[in-house]
Order: sequence, then C-alpha cells, then structure tokens
Amino acid sequence: MFVSARSDYALRAMLAVAAAGGGGGDGDRVGELVKAASLAEVQDIPLSFLQGILLDLRRAGLLHSHRGADGGYALTRPADEITVGDVLRAVGGSPTTVRGLPAERAGYHGVAAGLTDVWLAVHGAIATVVDSTTLADLLTHAPTTR
Repeated sequence: MFVSARSDYALRAMLAVAAAGGGGGDGDRVGELVKAASLAEVQDIPLSFLQGILLDLRRAGLLHSHRGADGGYALTRPADEITVGDVLRAVGGSPTTVRGLPAERAGYHGVAAGLTDVWLAVHGAIATVVDSTTLADLLTHAPTTR
C-alpha cells in the first residue's frame, strides 16, 4: 500500500474537522464549521492542494460545506461512522493498487498467475484495517485493529 500525500492530507483534514467539533449527523445541525485556511495552517497543508481534497471529500458525502464569512466545513456523519477507508476511497480510489490498477484488475499468466491471489490477500488485509478504524478511534489514539 502506498499512502499518497493527498490521502495523508485528507485524513489529517478530516481528523482536524472532527476534533474541532465539526461532527454531523443529526438533521440540520452540522456542528462547528472549520475554515479551509485554518485546516491548512493547523495541519501544514498547502491551501490550494487542500481545497481540491476538500472538494473530493464533499463530493463523496463526507463533508458539508457552507459559504460566507461564517462558512467552513463539517462532517456529514459522526466521527465514529466515518472510516479511514471511506476517506482513502474518496480521494484516491482503491487503497491497494498494482501498477496503478486496483488489485482485482492485476492480471497475470504463466508462472506469475499466483500473484493475483497475493495482491487480493494484501488488499483484503488492508481493507480490514482501514474499514474498521474510524476517525473517532484515531482521535482517541485507540485504533480498533493493529
């Protein structure tokens, strides 16, 4: 598994929103809004790069955004309902790739045919960890799987 800067920044931004009280999930109340500039500063992420990441997270339904002087970002669901896997898939697609393709699309023949099974097992192990670890787990420094 390769963790890109984009994936790392996305997770850091989501954790910062969750930590700031930007939790969502109960009707019209979206929690405290966190400004992109604040996220960029606190997490040391280039603002122009972060804005594209935030757009992807919003499109994936993980963040709400509100415009205006009092605007910002908030989680769409509580932090204990958003997994690391949700965030990784929102910004980078499959958490495991082989030569840039999802593991299930890596095709081999001949003596290398067994590699497909290895990559699928690796993908499954990674998916187990990222899909069972929530933002809330990370905020309490207690991932559910080690």
